[in-house]
Amino acid sequence: MEAETDLQSAAPSAGSEAPEGEGGSSPAEPGTTTTSQAVQEGEVSSEITSPRDSVEAQEEREPKGPIAPKTTDWTTFNGDLAAQKYSPADQITPENVDQLEKVWEIHTGDVSGGSGDLPATVWSATPIYANDTIYLGTPFYRILALDPATGEQKWAYDTKSTLEALTQPALKNRGVTYWEAENPKPDTPCEKRVYIGTMDATLHAVDADSGKPCEDFGKNGVLDVNKWNKTNDRWPLSLLQPPTAYKDKLFIGWAGKDWAWASAPPGSVFAVDARTGELDWQVNFLPADIREKTGTANVWASMSVDEERGILYLPVSSPSPNYWGGNRTEDIPLATSVTAVDTENGKILWSRQLIHHDVWDYDTNSAPTLVDLTVDGEKVPALVQTTKQSMLYVLNRETGEPVFGMDERPVPASDAEGEEVSATQPFAMKPPPSHDFARYPPMNTLANLLSFGECKEMIDGMRYDGLFTPPSEEGTIVYPGTAGGMQWGGGTVDPETGHFYVNTSKVVQTLTLVPRDEYEKDAGGSGNEQGYYPQTGAPYGFKLINWLNSMGLPCWDPPYGTLLAYDLNSGEKLWEVPFGRSKKWGFYGPESWGSPNIGAPVLTAGGVIFIGASMDGRVRAIDPENGDVLWSDIVAAPSVSNPAVYIHDGRQYVAFVAGGNSILSPAVSDQFVVYALPED
Repeated sequence: MEAETDLQSAAPSAGSEAPEGEGGSSPAEPGTTTTSQAVQEGEVSSEITSPRDSVEAQEEREPKGPIAPKTTDWTTFNGDLAAQKYSPADQITPENVDQLEKVWEIHTGDVSGGSGDLPATVWSATPIYANDTIYLGTPFYRILALDPATGEQKWAYDTKSTLEALTQPALKNRGVTYWEAENPKPDTPCEKRVYIGTMDATLHAVDADSGKPCEDFGKNGVLDVNKWNKTNDRWPLSLLQPPTAYKDKLFIGWAGKDWAWASAPPGSVFAVDARTGELDWQVNFLPADIREKTGTANVWASMSVDEERGILYLPVSSPSPNYWGGNRTEDIPLATSVTAVDTENGKILWSRQLIHHDVWDYDTNSAPTLVDLTVDGEKVPALVQTTKQSMLYVLNRETGEPVFGMDERPVPASDAEGEEVSATQPFAMKPPPSHDFARYPPMNTLANLLSFGECKEMIDGMRYDGLFTPPSEEGTIVYPGTAGGMQWGGGTVDPETGHFYVNTSKVVQTLTLVPRDEYEKDAGGSGNEQGYYPQTGAPYGFKLINWLNSMGLPCWDPPYGTLLAYDLNSGEKLWEVPFGRSKKWGFYGPESWGSPNIGAPVLTAGGVIFIGASMDGRVRAIDPENGDVLWSDIVAAPSVSNPAVYIHDGRQYVAFVAGGNSILSPAVSDQFVVYALPED
């Protein structure tokens, strides 16, 4: 399920990013058939339902060309369907980026700090630039259409959704989807459309020019996605991540309620007609015979599409319950995976499982980035998948095979009641992971002294045997925690050089399984992805916290967040630098400490990385050569969204949503701010 564990107090003052589902398989031994091979050879059965014809055998695919050239629009959550977060705009360069100025901003009015009648807001929306318009979704589930040069409102659409935290701890929105017909009919409404989803599982379609509902979509412009929620219907299939649009289809994933139930709605992706909302096909990720006793393994993050090959790439999360898997010891080879399906019919082409029998909530949490590489002199159609567990999986996107290899390594056994963890896990060590997970960071001496030994006392007797140490009753140190590693924004790539840039959080957490009788008697309250959670129906609830002392100081040494660069052609790490500045009690930590972060970088052909993401409420321009900060500006709250870069009427703009997230900071906002070079 989708969770971003509370990092608000995960950094000291100067003076002193979601989980969904679970993924499982039986223990895998080195040399056995991989998930990818098993799917292709027919050993893995994935149910695909279609209201039309049954799926025929996949026709042999002809070799295809490279990724299509980029435009100066920003038409998807990740910039384009390849999820490269790359713009060919080149007006802004390292030499002139320090001249950037704010050219306009708006405040939407759709914001809540959570102290009144409404839940707090988490605004992670990527602005969309298409149809000579900026389209923006808000956490009150409204669409705003804005003039790209001035911010003047063209129109607004209100879903009138219930503003309740039905599945999440806050009102959350990651933006909208833009779609247009291949050959739009002149003067015909809804040949260009904007879609927005709501937490109560409705998808709204409106005309991109007027904001009026597209009456032919669903019922009067609204599709009730929850009508397909038929197994373990404990909560609505929340539409927080905008759907992915390709040709005349929308691919819809959904989010759920974290950590509440052992059995939950089973993971699925729906393909619907972009005009009517009629279901075309559905792919499910859990075997039919175990869906009622488990659940999730859904796709709550964004997706990517190889437009030349017609392949949809799905980051599949873990099954439920997240931190105990005794109810799901059977093979679940599609859980916690990257899975490739045919866009026409939903047929699974290959799947690469990244974690067997996931009991760490290490959801595959971002769209894989598609890029063509040259490895050892050979052209490789590749994808790179960032992960919470800090490994980068570089795979051949036609076959799912690792480009740089992957090893099955022995991992620790579990002593929890009824648990059967996998004896091995897949390790991808090239490119190098963003964390040294053989050990967690050393204890911070100052934080321990100031708390009179509290830091040491907190972890005394807890388990830590490296990555994949199972949850336990005595408590397990988790590093990376469910907070990341790399979060749902993913990374950005230069398609010319194959250089890849990604930010990561380095946060130590502790997880303690609480037996059911003790949980029901002693469990306290929960915060924003912190505290006690029931996993009702399992023999354990659990307590998850960051390793902080009672003063809120991290008990581990910095850095708390970094930015990294990789050469994907060679698999080498090029550089790593602390990223952002931690902030607490109004004080900033040194730059060398870095900051926990949520959100992603984008890259331009002008040679500049743009990113928000950090606790300190700054947006920055970074030099891709070395990670140096070239420019920054303070915004109203942490910009926990992906920026957008676009060219309108010949001028390059960089746009940030500064909405905030209580995971990083109490500050939330409704600010949308746009920068450009001076016109003269």
